[in-house]
Amino acid sequence: MTELEYLKKYIHPEDNIDEAINRLNNGEPVQYIIGDVDFYGNIIKVNKNVLIPRPETEELVEKTINLIKQYFPNKNLSVLDIGTGSGCIPITIKKVYPAFSLTGIDISPKALEVARSNADFNDVDIKFIESNVFSNVKETYDIIISNPPYIREDEKIMDIVKNNEPHLALYAPNNGLYFYDKIIKESSSYLNEKFIIAFEIGEEQGKDILSIAKDKYPECKIFLEKDIRGFDRFIFIIKE
Repeated sequence: MTELEYLKKYIHPEDNIDEAINRLNNGEPVQYIIGDVDFYGNIIKVNKNVLIPRPETEELVEKTINLIKQYFPNKNLSVLDIGTGSGCIPITIKKVYPAFSLTGIDISPKALEVARSNADFNDVDIKFIESNVFSNVKETYDIIISNPPYIREDEKIMDIVKNNEPHLALYAPNNGLYFYDKIIKESSSYLNEKFIIAFEIGEEQGKDILSIAKDKYPECKIFLEKDIRGFDRFIFIIKE
């Protein structure tokens, strides 16, 4: 399906199709024009203040849910999503596990506005906190999950992404590794005795992030998994 076909299929009836096509022709992502996306069967509203949720992040959620079933069956868990953006990750987990306690944090107040709106729209109770990684986090959690900014500051990316999506949610210092390094090294103060850390990563970052994780948590199960296209995309750290 082309972007134009997608636009025509999913545009809301009250929107002006000619104006929408003009925005598409001017290089605006079709998801921002429509105003929402389907994420794991849930409608998630998006605008220029949040990243557009992608299929790889759906895979991150799916794999994390499978690990919960394997390692924490029949237990109500607390989950922290770092860099929550639109809120798609905690909203999805909360809808699968209504009894879980979900918290989403982000440094962007505008992103948190979108996340809160999406939680209300999807009728789920999630705590959202403005926080620079752990700066305003006071509790401990069973699961930390994150799809943080991981694009190198000098990396070339598609114009439609670079010109529209928030750079705060795209780029990271230290060759894109800054947030993985910070989260992993500071996480022990915010985790319960048994835990899962789940990351979405850039396809060339697996070796470096595995090294950081193994230095911090040598006693844990740590593994790298590929996405559906065969790219290195996820790292999990598990303490049973």
